[in-house]
Amino acid sequence: MDLQELQQLAAHNGVTRIDLRVTDLPGRWQHFTLPPDALDDDLFENGNGFDGSSLRGFQEIHESDMLLVPDINTAVLDPIPEASTISLICNVIDAVTHEPYTRDPRRVAIKAEEYLASSGIADEAFFGPEPEFFLFDDVRYSQGQQSAFYYIDSEEAHWNSSKDYSETFPGANTGYKIPAKEGYAPLPPFDKTAGVRSEIVAAMNAVGVDTFIDHHEVATAGQGEIGLGKATLVDQADRAQWYRYMVRNVAHQHGKVATFMPKPIFEDNGSGMHTHQSLRKGGEPLFYDANGYAGLSQLARWYIGGLLRHAAAVLAFAAPSTNSYKRLVPGYEAPVNLAYSMRNRSAAIRIPTYRIGQPNEASDKRVEFRPPDPTANCYLAFSAMLMAGLDGIQNQIDPGDPLDRNIYELPPEEAAQVPTVPGSLGEALDALEADHDFLMQGGVFTQDVLDMWLDMKREEVAGYSLRPTPYEFELYFNN
Repeated sequence: MDLQELQQLAAHNGVTRIDLRVTDLPGRWQHFTLPPDALDDDLFENGNGFDGSSLRGFQEIHESDMLLVPDINTAVLDPIPEASTISLICNVIDAVTHEPYTRDPRRVAIKAEEYLASSGIADEAFFGPEPEFFLFDDVRYSQGQQSAFYYIDSEEAHWNSSKDYSETFPGANTGYKIPAKEGYAPLPPFDKTAGVRSEIVAAMNAVGVDTFIDHHEVATAGQGEIGLGKATLVDQADRAQWYRYMVRNVAHQHGKVATFMPKPIFEDNGSGMHTHQSLRKGGEPLFYDANGYAGLSQLARWYIGGLLRHAAAVLAFAAPSTNSYKRLVPGYEAPVNLAYSMRNRSAAIRIPTYRIGQPNEASDKRVEFRPPDPTANCYLAFSAMLMAGLDGIQNQIDPGDPLDRNIYELPPEEAAQVPTVPGSLGEALDALEADHDFLMQGGVFTQDVLDMWLDMKREEVAGYSLRPTPYEFELYFNN
């Protein structure tokens, strides 16, 4: 829409708040709220000032003045606030140079799309993430100098089969619990979060986020997934921000708390963000060849080769937490093996065989990269995946033969030949330090983005390694 149409939308809906959204470097959405008369040419041409030193990964205090310039194409009526609100996603501009800010994650994604077009390989990259999450009824945690603990709870969790609910739910415990690893797609009353997910989907659809399925996921205690329809890179990363916002806020309205933490529950499945990817040029899909393995073109195989070769470095952005690597372990459907296969969920890259609302096989042919998780900043993670795939195409990286077997059940001597994902965030950061030239092609990732990311994440790793855990007390206190 143009400015006049946006002003008319605001007037027609009695809008009293204009919310400007910006993503910090780790991926959290921040906002600044303006009155409705701020919707004018100056806002979209010159932006609104903010303190860049107060956002994680941005400026130092002596260079803090920055500008938010809204992207008018992202304007929507936000269904969450009580006051009628229009929300806009912004790009960050340096207040002195008036140049786009290199550490703005959305700017990295914009440059990745520009680089794709300039490469001549394709003009559109489509992404379809599957972020998983938990909806808990209670969460408590603390880390102090002399104590540390966490506690989570869910009415549907199997550990509550003997709990006395008489004080809060007259009629006592009604059963219908979900055992560990048995939560995939049960009906209510076992699935006690179906109604909440339905409202989340409605809220997403209201802001233009396309969804095609929602269901309970494998873990107990309210694990769910809402599938996003495919979209181009920047648009999909914008939608991922709306996704997290809607999940958290609708859950909060129901007295629940949402988390995208990859592994909050011991000995049950974690939350991933399997990411479907494909390329098009002139509207024509590039990943399909009826005669290729699993219907893949040679270009798609090279794309896979790039993803596999650079996977460890990509995961520094796509699985960017210390907790990510508690999910990426064998035995919990986690894709720890750097191989590709048709239909095989034990491989890091799966070639799906079913379609998602597409008229023919060619238009829906895609590859699914399974190691990412929803703690990722999708602007950066999608960009890193695309740059790895493009490097594979440009250098014709052969991914080798597919592995159409359950990799977890391979004989030890065969399993040892299959490369695996990093075992920790520290290992992923080491890989990024050693292998990042592919990210810097076309200036998509700049050295200052990489340096800041590595510094921030190294600090997380160091902080984690310094703290004793309750399990260490169990292991070592009486030694």
